[in-house]
Amino acid sequence: MKNFAYILTILILLAACAPTPQDVQKSQDLPPMSPDYCEITIPQNIAPLNFLLRGKYDAIEVRAGSIIINAKGNEAVFDIDDWKELMKQSVGKCIEVTITALSDGHWIQYRPFHWQVVADKIDPYLTYRLIEPDYEIWNNVQIQQRCVENFETNALGHYEQLENRCMNCHTFANQDPQLSMMYVRGKNGGAILNQNGKLSKLSIPGSVYFGFSPSGRYITYSTQKIIPAFHSLASKRLEVFDSQSNVFVADMQEHRIISSPLISDSLKFETFPTFSPDGKYIYYCRADTIDLPKDIKNLKYSLVRIPFDEQTGTIGTQVDTLVNGQCAKSVCHPRISPDGRYLLYTVADYGTFPIWHPEADLQMMDLKTGKIDTLNIVNSEKSDTYHAWSSNSRWFVFASKRDDGLYGKPYFCYIDEEGRAYKPFCLPQEHPTFYDNNLKSFNAPELGKGKVPFDVDDVAKAMQQEALIFK
Repeated sequence: MKNFAYILTILILLAACAPTPQDVQKSQDLPPMSPDYCEITIPQNIAPLNFLLRGKYDAIEVRAGSIIINAKGNEAVFDIDDWKELMKQSVGKCIEVTITALSDGHWIQYRPFHWQVVADKIDPYLTYRLIEPDYEIWNNVQIQQRCVENFETNALGHYEQLENRCMNCHTFANQDPQLSMMYVRGKNGGAILNQNGKLSKLSIPGSVYFGFSPSGRYITYSTQKIIPAFHSLASKRLEVFDSQSNVFVADMQEHRIISSPLISDSLKFETFPTFSPDGKYIYYCRADTIDLPKDIKNLKYSLVRIPFDEQTGTIGTQVDTLVNGQCAKSVCHPRISPDGRYLLYTVADYGTFPIWHPEADLQMMDLKTGKIDTLNIVNSEKSDTYHAWSSNSRWFVFASKRDDGLYGKPYFCYIDEEGRAYKPFCLPQEHPTFYDNNLKSFNAPELGKGKVPFDVDDVAKAMQQEALIFK
């Protein structure tokens, strides 16, 4: 107790020693903050937006609503209790933020900016894969779960407990933490199904991308033979393509595989399947087979859908095209908002692996009107790809390489009731230097309504089970 009191006293004294602004020079420039949190819309339940200023600064003062921070150096860290109170007071309001910094003996007050706090909460948990942004081989892969309301993180899959295996992303059913699945590859690998915390290992041959039906009884998935190839152009590092891909449906109750020649056509590449929220359709991407890798730039995927009957487990007989890739850009990763109104997807000049395409952008289709929003306020000059919705359809998360073109980071974007998108912001971290020191990409982020009831040790035990065979 004495040691704690001593440390607390030292911290108070150090804080008291932080200089305060005087003889301030005002600037019309926005502060050089990292991450960029200027003029953004945030949910009331987000963790503190800790940040730093790029450059040499001896001290910093931050005024955000009722909060005042005075600190040495260039970092601003909010007390989490003060932050929560600020969010509570500011729902539906705009917080003005003013940053004043000491540089070379002069205090500079940057142009104030604002945080718009909306009542629409974001789902409190985020899962993602941490993977090296390299092209030789995967290594030391992790799947983590993070509470976005604070900074608590726990591992769902970790290379140390899982023999350094490759792991596919963790996907929720309807953002429900009690029903989810991830795939662990390698010898005796399989899909790890979570049902209310009980884990089982499934043998679903070759599954790569997958999505649950609304009832959770069915999973639609794609099988792929994935080929990496190097570019001769300096502007592109790597191309990844499918030499073969098809879409199927797995019945989780009867452990059977449902197929149709319309979604498993040997003359087509079919991939990225997902159910509509009402379960009446399977949306996926489809392209004509071509000579690969020779004609890779002609590989254009269209966005299509086919009916599905959850009552009988049958696939329909008519494929409808929503976006023709041959007339536009290649389409990947369709995901529909839980309210069934908006369809979010990625576009790139060609191909099926947009994470390696700097021109990759997000687009959003209004399924009621058919209108397509190019989301200019959301996209950057670097790769903007993998995305997932929050359960209230007001937020989505996506992976972006906008900061350095190499490391993907999770960004959140608000969609209001009229379908308008707002400037996205990066997942806040406890330490402002986190992203400078982190050497992993955040891959395939997914939002969930709660914390999943298992951890990496449970997954390691499930891997020792005999796999349930699907036929």
